Amino acid sequence: MLCAIYRSPKKDSTYLYISKKDDFSSVPDALMSTFGTPQFVMVIKLDERRKLAQADIEKVRAALVAPGYYLQVPPPVPNLLEMYKADKAAKSQG
Repeated sequence: MLCAIYRSPKKDSTYLYISKKDDFSSVPDALMSTFGTPQFVMVIKLDERRKLAQADIEKVRAALVAPGYYLQVPPPVPNLLEMYKADKAAKSQG
């Protein structure tokens, strides 16, 4: 299974995976407008890979079958203040 990967010029560390290069017909218009003009990164063979750097390869394979695309977004930025407060509360109780 081949997969074309595109980078978003609008959203940092956001990538769109599709099964056919330059065929965005399965991607909703609303997503395309927020994604921006896709910038081609590479084509990879998913059959020859066991894992991907930032995405679960099984989820990518399944998403390419239906709905026909996979959107990779960056992980959420941790809220350090909330983590600090939770840690401080736990220490004061224990």
